Amino acid sequence: MPSDAIAQVNTLAFDMFGTVLDLDGSLSGPAGRFLQEHGSAVTGEAFWLTWRGRQRIEQYQDNLFMLGHSGYRETCRRSFIYCLRMHGVSFDCADVADFMRVYDDIRPFDDAVAGLRRLADSGRFRLVALSNGEQSYLEHLVDHNIGVPFNDVISVEKAGAFKPHPAVYRTAARILDKAPGEIMMVAAHSFDITGARACGYRGAYVNRYNLPNEESPYLPDFEVADFNRLADRLLSSGDGT
Repeated sequence: MPSDAIAQVNTLAFDMFGTVLDLDGSLSGPAGRFLQEHGSAVTGEAFWLTWRGRQRIEQYQDNLFMLGHSGYRETCRRSFIYCLRMHGVSFDCADVADFMRVYDDIRPFDDAVAGLRRLADSGRFRLVALSNGEQSYLEHLVDHNIGVPFNDVISVEKAGAFKPHPAVYRTAARILDKAPGEIMMVAAHSFDITGARACGYRGAYVNRYNLPNEESPYLPDFEVADFNRLADRLLSSGDGT
């Protein structure tokens, strides 16, 4: 990334779900147990692949239908039910409600905690959680599950839309009182980087899933494999390297 571009960045906005928080590692095991208890031979790992994809569709539909912002956990619940039906699994609503409590226990990636701590300790950047989760839910996860202090926690509820809607990134910049070029979006999902870059943010792609970028002119400024390398890159940017 050009040194003049990174020199303007003083705020790091982090995606939470799948970037800092390990959804697959936290949810595929409980999902597998739910399926087994309900007589299904589908593994939790296989179910997770369809469930995660359906979550994105639910969130995109939520944006497109413009019937009111449903909230992250509601779209996760709807996608879970959709995938149960797709796989022919019998269930009742009480079972699903009990299962959805697993979201309270989502754990972070070890490298995310280590990298965030290094960035927090450096004092060079304002650390912001910018996520599709509900405000109170995000605050719970930051305080009880991640354990690294963020300077700000911003839910897409404040914009009334899920990422990558432009209102999310523009609302966050307004709340933070920052020019878009002062903010770098950090995400493990290329669509999040694309949405932020289209709104004037800088972008760092933590490509922990080894996936391609979007076919778009709004590409990340740089790509790393994990948060340790992210911290290396960001913290070396001010020492002439």
